[in-house]
Order: sequence, then C-alpha cells, then structure tokens
Amino acid sequence: MADTRKVEIYTKWGCPYCFRAKALLDGKGVTYEEIDVTMGGPKKAEMLERAPGHATVPSIFIDGAHVGGSDDLAALEAAGKLDAMLAP
Repeated sequence: MADTRKVEIYTKWGCPYCFRAKALLDGKGVTYEEIDVTMGGPKKAEMLERAPGHATVPSIFIDGAHVGGSDDLAALEAAGKLDAMLAP
C-alpha cells in the first residue's frame, strides 16, 4: 500500500495503544506522519481542536478525517473497511 491517503497519528511516548495502531499501519505498509504530544503544548492543543471530545492517544486521521483511536482503527480493519479508506 505504498500509495495511500495522508495518514496522521498523534502519539505519546510509551503508549501501548499508539504502538498497536502504528504496528497495524506498518503491517499494511502505510506511510504516516507521527505527531508526538507527550509533552503537551501546541500539538496537543491542535489534536484536541481537530478531534473535539477525543482527548486520548492515539488520535488517527486519514485525509483530515478523524477515524478515532487504536480500537477504532482495529475495528475498521476487522470489518474490512480500512483498506478502502486508505486507497488513493
């Protein structure tokens, strides 16, 4: 899946859910931008603004649309919907 939509994932250091979400994307060969919000600051504020009501990490976006966290990403994969969302 070298040619995919833009994927962004907000993460924190040591987060097992972040690791799981990245492992799923890595397993699919998806290139993504990882945005570390371990220390809070402007990037954390950006994440909260982009996904109101979703204050935990990971917070995953595909082409600017918030898809949720690790469990949400896994559910999309289990339902067979993730590949279609990632297709260009």
